[in-house]
Amino acid sequence: MKECGIEKTMKIIGRKWTVLILRDIFDDKKRFGELLSSLEGISPKTLSLRLKDLEKNKLISKKIYKEIPLHVEYSLTEKGKSLSKILKDLRLWGEKY
Repeated sequence: MKECGIEKTMKIIGRKWTVLILRDIFDDKKRFGELLSSLEGISPKTLSLRLKDLEKNKLISKKIYKEIPLHVEYSLTEKGKSLSKILKDLRLWGEKY
């Protein structure tokens, strides 16, 4: 049986924390520590795994600044930005109900 579009989408963004990570990056690029602080309850390991998944699925990009101290910023790709309507609709639905 052919996989439907909803199923495909949920395989990418349906894991715990993923949508909230995207929500936080929608505002502006974020560093790992900023995401860790904004997502109360997420472990560093889980955040790292979700960021790797999002990068693998080309929803976010990672930019490494080779400075001392080394830092990394995550931002949305065009593919990631294409989720804006979905996330906005989820927010509006949650506010309504």
